[in-house]
Amino acid sequence: MIVLAIDTAGTGCHAALYDPDEDRILGAAGADIGRGHAERLMEFVDAAFDAAGLTLKDIDRIAVTIGPGSFTGIRVGVAAARGLALALGIPAVGVSTLSALAADHRTAVPLLVAMDAKRDEVYWQRFAADGSALSPPAIAALDAARTLAAGHDGAIAGSAAALLLDGAPQGGDGVSIATVARLGAGLDPADHPPKPLYLRGPDAKPQAGFAIKRA
Repeated sequence: MIVLAIDTAGTGCHAALYDPDEDRILGAAGADIGRGHAERLMEFVDAAFDAAGLTLKDIDRIAVTIGPGSFTGIRVGVAAARGLALALGIPAVGVSTLSALAADHRTAVPLLVAMDAKRDEVYWQRFAADGSALSPPAIAALDAARTLAAGHDGAIAGSAAALLLDGAPQGGDGVSIATVARLGAGLDPADHPPKPLYLRGPDAKPQAGFAIKRA
């Protein structure tokens, strides 16, 4: 099985081809671009295929990060993964950013992954030492998240770590595309669809006063 992994959930835009039988990245491309994922993603996908010496017909699965993270970036990556999967007739799976961060920071003790969601809020999830989830992905106000961190017996990782616990290292939310590929290779498509993980409601609100009456 060959997996095409895509990550556009943060400031980075990355793609990679992965062979789980050999546990090897066959080709990868990407950069920390900040914005412009829609314009650059397929460029990086093509570069990853060139580096691996493969074509679209060679892949058997697509794995894509589904958030939490950049609203626009997530939509770009998920749309690309869904479109390619539909065109090729292969499954696609969604990999949460929180689980990828947990895998990148695997420890011998329970791990609290905490991402700065801005607006004095934090995305968070707890994981056991073996990497299994101990809680579902969630969002909390900063004060509530600090209380959670104070009662957490283990390590903490992510961009909100320093906000929650004095002395905690200043972490980031960038995930390894290799980790996304490895996690995606082992997920059941039926249980992990490529669906955006939005823990916060949309900013845009319908303006009823400007609605056009139906004829």
